[in-house]
Amino acid sequence: MRPSWSELPTAVRETVAGHLGGPVVARPSAGGGFTSGYAAVLRGARAACFVKAVDVTANPVVADCYRREALINRALPAAVPAPRVRWCEEPDGWLVLGFDAIGDGRMPATPWRPDELAAVLEAYAVTAEALSVPSGRLRDVGLRPVTDGDFADWRRRAAGGPDTVRLPGWVPAGKLDALAGLETDWRRAVAGDSVLHHDLRQDNVLLDPHGRAWICDWNWPCLGASWFDLVLLLATAYADGHDATALFRAHPTARGVDDEQLDAALAALSGFFLASGAHPPADWSPYIRQHQTWCGEVTLRWLAERRGWEM
Repeated sequence: MRPSWSELPTAVRETVAGHLGGPVVARPSAGGGFTSGYAAVLRGARAACFVKAVDVTANPVVADCYRREALINRALPAAVPAPRVRWCEEPDGWLVLGFDAIGDGRMPATPWRPDELAAVLEAYAVTAEALSVPSGRLRDVGLRPVTDGDFADWRRRAAGGPDTVRLPGWVPAGKLDALAGLETDWRRAVAGDSVLHHDLRQDNVLLDPHGRAWICDWNWPCLGASWFDLVLLLATAYADGHDATALFRAHPTARGVDDEQLDAALAALSGFFLASGAHPPADWSPYIRQHQTWCGEVTLRWLAERRGWEM
């Protein structure tokens, strides 16, 4: 639900034109994502940029996310394959960010193609290596441990708490205690000091014409075990028929990770997403509940297959 270039305030369009060197030609708005901010590649006489823009008053939470994204993006090591933010301004009550434009960049195809998935996994291996030890600049932005979160949805339901997790009909009720038990270990399983992207999805990746993957949208970084970023990404690959467990095992970040750690992460994520998907619809993002429910189901199906549960 994004505005078009012509719908942006004059002050915003003039700010962008100033950076790009004159009249602006707008490409179609980006179709992915879950915010109502403007997002598109814009070209001028002097340069091209990927521009994000949001009304600060109408969307203060999104605006704060964009400000933090700019701060974190500037602190990323040079080795991280991420489009860099070049400017950040606030004309006429709007926040506007300009990023490097990945020439003819596009999101990976759906369903996942093996070559494109391999490119993303390679890009993440480079990213994880560069972020295995946080730089001083990244420490200064105040990253919190991923374990500060609260993945306890299966345990709450197993203990007779509010029925916030909608258990899919294909899951036998007798697996609830097993899910709660696996979830209990999630903090130990994913603890670490690496910097995580923490939102590694298909629509947060671009592929350039050479097939190289670029990781975008650094809004939610935190500290933890670098392999945790792979879990949701590979769950989407599992949904498309790929051998997610084999891909996980082959990735450099998964060295030394045992089966119980991966299963604890899958249990935690499945409960979180299924509980989130059960929340009332969100006007600001009409499809987010369906997306969350889908993420919950694919992580749970992957876990069920790994545990040999009959569904």
